[in-house]
Amino acid sequence: MKTTMTWWWAGAPFILLASVIASVMGTPEVREDVGGMFGPAALISAVAAPAMGFTVALVGRRQQARRRFAIVGAVSGVPVLLFLVFGVLLAECPDGHHC
Repeated sequence: MKTTMTWWWAGAPFILLASVIASVMGTPEVREDVGGMFGPAALISAVAAPAMGFTVALVGRRQQARRRFAIVGAVSGVPVLLFLVFGVLLAECPDGHHC
């Protein structure tokens, strides 16, 4: 189970990369659809996989797996936190809009 959760977590950057490639190469409709699907999927994968892996390791009393998922969660937490702070909380407002 820990291998499955680790691969799920490792796949999150590739999901995000797929959305970036599709938005660069696609039409505006494709950019909107793909960004709306793949962006949240990558964020959910980066957060849910370490949390689920840590929970399974905690219930199964597997010390080494708990350590692994604690590290994976810390590694995932930094970019997710930066995205939330700079992408959502401190995002610039377009001209004429009040945030």
